[in-house]
Amino acid sequence: MKQLTAKEEEIMNHYWTYGDMQIRELQSHYDDPKPHVNTLSTMVKILEEKGFLCHRALSARCFQYFAKISREDYRGGSLANVVNKFFGHSYLNAVSALVKEEKLSIEELKQLIREVEEE
Repeated sequence: MKQLTAKEEEIMNHYWTYGDMQIRELQSHYDDPKPHVNTLSTMVKILEEKGFLCHRALSARCFQYFAKISREDYRGGSLANVVNKFFGHSYLNAVSALVKEEKLSIEELKQLIREVEEE
């Protein structure tokens, strides 16, 4: 899965949070100073080319865009990319690094195991 830049991820978060919308609606979700409509339009087209967004025509010159990939699917793909790139395709190595760097305690790891076993 392709990675998003910070600005692309910001736009995708708006679509994941608010759902289908036109460019002007997207712009309304930004604080002042709001990004220009042309800037957002360019970014949305890039996200469409990358396969993250799709559109439907509401009229000849009016399009509504929507997320093609869910936040969960993107998160899972991003995690897989990190594990593959930095931990030799091993989730065990990733978890081991978290424990060794004290980002995840043994107790938290045991709790995670109990939760997974209960599912």
